[in-house]
Amino acid sequence: MNYVKIAADECKGCRVCVSVCPHHCLMIGTQINALGYQHAVFHGFDTCTACGLCFFSCPEPGAITVFADEKEAPHE
Repeated sequence: MNYVKIAADECKGCRVCVSVCPHHCLMIGTQINALGYQHAVFHGFDTCTACGLCFFSCPEPGAITVFADEKEAPHE
């Protein structure tokens, strides 16, 4: 299973990752993080290919981690 983990309190809601994802696996959520931004959330468990475009496009180092071929996704 491929998935993306987003560190909510590192995300500034710029939507770059959302716009570059070719499979529409990311979206901006409704919750507000510690910085006062609506942060990105992952919702593409069935469609994520772990291409890494979200990781490479994110201007915040450490905000996005991409996992490929994991046995199961973490419980958050």
